[in-house]
Amino acid sequence: MTTPALGAPRRGPLGRVADRVGGGLLQAVMVVIGLFWLVPTLGLFVVSIRNETANNSTGWWTALTKPAELTLGNYADLLATGFTSSFWNTVLITVPTTVLVIGIAAMAAYAFAWMEFPGRDTLFLVVVGLLVVPVQIALIPIAKLYGTLGIFGSIAGVVLFHTAFGLPFAIFLLRNFFAGIPRSLLEAARMDGAGEWKIFSTVVFPLAKPAVASLGIFQFLWVWNDLLVALVFADTGNQPMTKALQSQMRQFGTNIDILAPGAFLSLIIPLILFFAFQRYFVQGMMAGSVK
Repeated sequence: MTTPALGAPRRGPLGRVADRVGGGLLQAVMVVIGLFWLVPTLGLFVVSIRNETANNSTGWWTALTKPAELTLGNYADLLATGFTSSFWNTVLITVPTTVLVIGIAAMAAYAFAWMEFPGRDTLFLVVVGLLVVPVQIALIPIAKLYGTLGIFGSIAGVVLFHTAFGLPFAIFLLRNFFAGIPRSLLEAARMDGAGEWKIFSTVVFPLAKPAVASLGIFQFLWVWNDLLVALVFADTGNQPMTKALQSQMRQFGTNIDILAPGAFLSLIIPLILFFAFQRYFVQGMMAGSVK
């Protein structure tokens, strides 16, 4: 008499119904959470297209039943304050910083993960130790250095500062990802005559797209939303959006018709970036969690 093969127990009709209901309920809960997360963004957008009198008298949700309150005049007033130049200053600071951090950190991480050289482990520990150094400690010394070099107040100075303080975390993150790549892939490339640069550019870096995308999103958001470094190192002509909005708050107090559209414009770009690369972001966050 043969013994039937063991396998997963079959679920009855009630079990299958429970699975479907549970999956549908989970999706419904996630949709509700997503919509709840978007409520502040929606509220900020509505406030940015309402006139100042309506914003001061009633809540933003009342505009959903009073479309006559909506206007694009706030954005026209915002552009009249020179906010466009601050927007482009933010782009000129954020994009080069993100590119530099990813490029330098990727090459350094490959060296720490797969190249043998004297003091490699000690140097990597020093890089990791720099993660605990707060930005505030370096503000005054670097400000003096920038004054000596003649780049204080310039966009280049802000980019260099963000790049320097973004590298330790970036190197740490990418080095751990690179170390998880199978050694056999690199050995096969070496047997085919590929050098270190060829291996890095054609084998390692393409495999690291999820990690690089996650790092790029984090670095972009950190620099895009930064205020402290901009306050110290960017002068009025090179100020990013965060400093421009802060100056409006100090000068006008409750100038909501200027602050709301400016805040929404500074918010919408990171949101677009996140949703555009969310697939790579999730892959990067999951990378290394499963061997």
